[in-house]
Amino acid sequence: MLMQTHEARLAALREELKRRDLEGFVVPISDEHMSEYVGDYAQRLAWLTGFGGSAGFAAVTLTHAAIFVDGRYTVQVRDQVDGDLFDYRSIPGDSLGDWLKEVCEADARIGYDPWLHTWSWVEDLERAVEPAGIAMVPTDGNPIDAVWSDQPAPSPAPAMVHANENAGQSSAEKRGEVADWLAREKLDAVVVPALDSVAWLLNIRGNDVSHTPVAHSYVIAHADGSAELFIAPDKVTPEVSQHLGNAVTVRPRDEFETALGEMSGKTVSVDPDFGVVAIAQALRAGGASFTFKQDPTILAKAIKNDAEVQGHRDAQARDGAAVSRFLRWLDEAAPAGEVDELAAAARLEAFRREHGDLRDTSFDTISAAAGHAALPHYKVDEESNIAIPPGSIYLVDSGGQYPAGTTDITRTVWIGAPDGAEPTAEMKDRFTRVLKGHIQIANAVFPQGTSGGQIDAFARQYLWEAGVDYAHGTGHGVGSFLGVHEGPQRIAKPAGGQAGTAQELHAGMICSNEPGYYKPGEFGIRIENLVLVTQRNLRGAEGAYLGFETLTFVPLDRRLIEPALLTQSEIEWVDDYHARVREILAPQLKGDDLAWLERETQPLGK
Repeated sequence: MLMQTHEARLAALREELKRRDLEGFVVPISDEHMSEYVGDYAQRLAWLTGFGGSAGFAAVTLTHAAIFVDGRYTVQVRDQVDGDLFDYRSIPGDSLGDWLKEVCEADARIGYDPWLHTWSWVEDLERAVEPAGIAMVPTDGNPIDAVWSDQPAPSPAPAMVHANENAGQSSAEKRGEVADWLAREKLDAVVVPALDSVAWLLNIRGNDVSHTPVAHSYVIAHADGSAELFIAPDKVTPEVSQHLGNAVTVRPRDEFETALGEMSGKTVSVDPDFGVVAIAQALRAGGASFTFKQDPTILAKAIKNDAEVQGHRDAQARDGAAVSRFLRWLDEAAPAGEVDELAAAARLEAFRREHGDLRDTSFDTISAAAGHAALPHYKVDEESNIAIPPGSIYLVDSGGQYPAGTTDITRTVWIGAPDGAEPTAEMKDRFTRVLKGHIQIANAVFPQGTSGGQIDAFARQYLWEAGVDYAHGTGHGVGSFLGVHEGPQRIAKPAGGQAGTAQELHAGMICSNEPGYYKPGEFGIRIENLVLVTQRNLRGAEGAYLGFETLTFVPLDRRLIEPALLTQSEIEWVDDYHARVREILAPQLKGDDLAWLERETQPLGK
């Protein structure tokens, strides 16, 4: 019998904890690979609580329960999660350790699934609760799985070959580079648990996770250049088997833990961010020694080769034409007040599909009207969906997955009205300050060795001058027909130890450039293009210098720009950008779409 209420689900979990002699359990949004997006079978937090966000966790004891989210989800969590069942806790202000000490008895045993947490997470939590006599206990199987009667099965979708012409490098070459790294580090093998790293290393893709073309699998790569792929046998088609070749041994995914236990006497590297604690425990139990080092594929994957860069340019051009057609349609249809957020998102996806080769969206489209646009990670659904009001700001953040590359773009536009309503002076001021910061990142020149955290303030300075800011990062890495959020680089405030902000930027990395501004309950603004880190040849330069090449080309809404706030060089940047938009997109458009493009890319002041 299906349990239809979250109250019933919470009660069933508590009964299961009692059966296991546990006083509590931690429920993250995670899978065995520490993925950003997880398959339906791993949506345990959503099943238990109703929370649909992409970050957060819950903790349940026999008498208390709480859900922990950051500031992005303060509103959403209250809309989706019953406050009579779960206390709302905010991170990083509230810590799990402090909450457990607050609600648990001194001898409490709190369970955690060792396949869903990293070694450092366990160590840090144990350190926090041990003085209170609380013990953290790894579970044998996940207690939620035991009570989730209609839990979906993992995806059966087959893996696919990612052509060398798109990858730019064969899997054998990549495995050779990993072998060289192992030799330098004096290691026998490295465990590759991250799904996008497996996909990159073996030049395979899949359909097991929404928005990210990966197949559920693990790899153990060895110092001789060989590798073992652990994947459900039914996923390996004859084409994939031929592609992998004799140097890659294919084994059933459920043999992965056994294989870790077969590495007695070996020295094995495990990534501290993607290798779950169960991997290290299995290696230790089998007599291997392990060390925590960053997976060698992560930095290599982030630095795109020439084929990947050209693929990105091609994908961006195709995507830009689709987004421009959507904006033209929106410009004409929305002022009547009959277009809602869901319909707009669906129409945008339809335009992308019409341009061919779209395999998936790269994330859930943020289609946000009026006050919803002030929620940076708003996710429209049937309950939240509203008509886009005429005479308001509309923000759309979206992207596509193409075999040539992954796209991510945000445009903020003015929705006209029959009465001729125009943006307020405040809206234009904030939009233009965001644009000025965007231009500063686009034009940035910096010495080799600079991190994303060091240039983040370039994007914020004009907002700071007005006494305002935004609470998200300025840029994230982007994959090549892989994750739309790809590390290790990140452009964000370095405060608080945010992951990736200390990572040196290298030529070949792709980042987003997306400053914003959000006025709660009224409007939100974000301008996002993708940029490529490139070498800069500066006359008289003392050392190597880098800069950015803009990859995304879609018109900016000139109705929201206040030219008086721009310098002459910034005006020239906008005009040059629009000239380049016209050059790239015009050959792909015709009729009303082409006329709209030509009108929207005229120089400022015309």
